[in-house]
Amino acid sequence: MVGTNIGAGHRERALRIAFVGAAIAVAVTEAIGIAAAIWPRLWITQFSVDPRVIETGTTYLRLVGPTYGFFGLGLALYFASQGAGRLFWPLSAGFLRMLVAIGAGWLALYLTGSLQWLFVAVAVGLFLHGSVLLAAIASGAWFRDPHRQPVLSSPRNNPAEPDENLRVFEKGDLTLIESESRGRLGEESNS
Repeated sequence: MVGTNIGAGHRERALRIAFVGAAIAVAVTEAIGIAAAIWPRLWITQFSVDPRVIETGTTYLRLVGPTYGFFGLGLALYFASQGAGRLFWPLSAGFLRMLVAIGAGWLALYLTGSLQWLFVAVAVGLFLHGSVLLAAIASGAWFRDPHRQPVLSSPRNNPAEPDENLRVFEKGDLTLIESESRGRLGEESNS
């Protein structure tokens, strides 16, 4: 839906779709994370009854679970960015998350020997992943490429010059654009 609306020139609608989808993903993943943080034993004991596993898993879920909403945010905006054809920021935010989780996590283990600080590094990585991606998209990162041509421009003509082979048909609130050489190019609603 994001790609379709960007292609049709409906930038605000594309952003609204992305942000509504992201809000839903945040709500679902944050609810799961909070529930796991509040009742970690219900989840962990499905896999092991070893007291050390339960203790470590409980610590992880209590520290990282509350940031699961940022994971959902990052994931939803990653897929929306795929639709927008803009992957620089999602990949950069994912790399930042990995760098923080691995780098700061390793440093935390090296300096303190505590898994708690490793889990804090994972939580910070999740927070940064979602936050950086949201900030980038909200600030217009999808629409900054000056080399991107309008959807209906012909590659052999200047985008400012009309293609004489294009035909536009209007019927009610629907516009159909066809090219003699390439067939149907797109449809858009006039409402």
